[in-house]
Amino acid sequence: MNIYKSLNEMISYIENHLEDKIEYKELSSILGVNEYTMQTIFNLLTNISISDYIRKRRLSNAGTELYQTNEKIIDIALKYQYENATSFSRAFEKFHGIKPSEVRKRPEELKIYTKITFDEQNKLENQDIPYSIVEQDELILYGKGTKTTVQKIPKVAPEFYKKINNEFYDRYGDDIPYGMTVYEDRFESDNLEYWVLYDIPMPGFNKYIIPKSKWILFHISTQTAKDIQSVTKKVYEQFIPSCKYNFRPIPELEHYHNGVTDFLIPIED
Repeated sequence: MNIYKSLNEMISYIENHLEDKIEYKELSSILGVNEYTMQTIFNLLTNISISDYIRKRRLSNAGTELYQTNEKIIDIALKYQYENATSFSRAFEKFHGIKPSEVRKRPEELKIYTKITFDEQNKLENQDIPYSIVEQDELILYGKGTKTTVQKIPKVAPEFYKKINNEFYDRYGDDIPYGMTVYEDRFESDNLEYWVLYDIPMPGFNKYIIPKSKWILFHISTQTAKDIQSVTKKVYEQFIPSCKYNFRPIPELEHYHNGVTDFLIPIED
């Protein structure tokens, strides 16, 4: 399957239905994956959520139509799936920087958000990313987390791991075995938490249950932060957009053991 060709088909579907309610089920069927996987792939390849893309395309078209036609604001609002003129005006001003009522006087301030087009000749190379499929029973872990962002986590995660590990190593004599990233909303926000977790009860730690699942396992031969980040970046940018698996909305895990790291992504059966 050419993922970029399928993504262009998905974009065409969106363009043809900007005036309708767009069902994610329809978009995911074009890619042949579940809704969570579709959103993950789109977000990783474009750095924008599918909902935000649809919203911006609608507001872009709405601005052009307000300027070029005599349609009423409420009619444009309803046309582009807003429930009322108030919610539309609020979103319109946030996007364009002017109110809908000011468009015909200040058309030069309108913003255009163009349709995304994927290069179908682009090829994703993932032959050099070995992996295996493993099945794991329910995990009961005990952890602590720290708030961070997508941009800051490469620095925050190793610092937080080192801080907690140093605090408890003298008492328990073992390195922390697991790391986990928990998203506030993976497709709408850059806010997230990085957690470190033990597989035994720890004082002051929160209990976290990871359900039984199948996982894609990527073996990383070190526990060095830069090596882990290098491999996970390659997985996100190359492997995930082109693989045939459906993902589950469960946090990915990093399992640190015997001087190596296993990076685990949950998948459906």
